[in-house]
Amino acid sequence: MEDDFEVEMSALSQELTAEGKTVQVDIYRGDTGGWILEVIDESGVSTVWEDEFDTEEAALDEVKATIRDEGIDSLIGMDV
Repeated sequence: MEDDFEVEMSALSQELTAEGKTVQVDIYRGDTGGWILEVIDESGVSTVWEDEFDTEEAALDEVKATIRDEGIDSLIGMDV
């Protein structure tokens, strides 16, 4: 028996640009019902928050606050 889980994407998923750099913000519902926040940089490096959010708006607020407080570079992976 397969456990097929269909991902429910939020309409709030979007690209955000700051300091001349752009990241893709994906917000989607997890299999436990919360909202997952994932940020993908221009190189395809993904950052996923460990905790789920109660609402998709809370997830979007979190990523915007992170960019405002820590800068967009905090969400961009380093090429090693």
